[in-house]
Amino acid sequence: MPELPEVEVVRSGLDRHVVGRTIAAVEVSGPRTLRRHLAGGEDFAARLIGRRIESARRRGKYLWLPLDSGEALAAHLGMSGQFVVAPPGFVDPGHLRARLSFADLGPQLRFRDQRTFGGLAVVKDGYPVPPSIAHVARDPLDPEFDEPGCVAAIRRRNTGLKRALLDQTLVSGIGNIYADEALWRARLHYARPTSTLRRGEVVRVLAGVREVFTEALAAGGTSFDALYVNVEGERGHFERELAVYGRAGQPCPRCGRPVRRDPFMNRSSYFCPGCQPPPRRAPR
Repeated sequence: MPELPEVEVVRSGLDRHVVGRTIAAVEVSGPRTLRRHLAGGEDFAARLIGRRIESARRRGKYLWLPLDSGEALAAHLGMSGQFVVAPPGFVDPGHLRARLSFADLGPQLRFRDQRTFGGLAVVKDGYPVPPSIAHVARDPLDPEFDEPGCVAAIRRRNTGLKRALLDQTLVSGIGNIYADEALWRARLHYARPTSTLRRGEVVRVLAGVREVFTEALAAGGTSFDALYVNVEGERGHFERELAVYGRAGQPCPRCGRPVRRDPFMNRSSYFCPGCQPPPRRAPR
């Protein structure tokens, strides 16, 4: 699933290509794409046609495009959702779920989704954030991120450290890949009980998150397959820089010990057993 760097790359592309343009036509294929827009496809199109896109915004892994009507086009990419700009006559390669055409007759905005876990909806209030995502916390790159408050909230939890990092109500934008990479940078094990963490250790983890996010953004995000691309259809390249994620059995870049993979929440955790020793006791 795209994490903050990938979603931010998409947001930046939307800002360049569609902000300031007026929607002239809307096409949607398949009901799953609009399952969060309960009024249905006709209402979805009617709320968009004739509206100008005012900006492109993000909170964590969620995107929304505020409109001049005061509403917003909200989107979640899910596992495989893609926003791509393409000329009107371009034949889409497949998995096209929605297409927005513009009054200037320029490039269209297309939403592709192979696995159909993503979705679109028009929401009534897009400022400052849509109500449906108001519970999502700010991320460590947000200028208004409350780091002391986040540190205190994590330390109050009785859970494992990686579980806390994945809790989007505590800190947003972090998924499996960047959690593992940040924990490696902080030299902390994913199962470390949050109640045993010192303040400085949580600060160190958040600094690792901020560092890896910044580096991934500079590389265009992480693309293990063609399911993540930017709005120009280009892949990111940060997978070349990953220290532990997806590198089970390969040497740790820091100490040379083989990277280990453990099952974790129906997924995996990758870590260095030398640099990130397991805790003496697991959280309840």
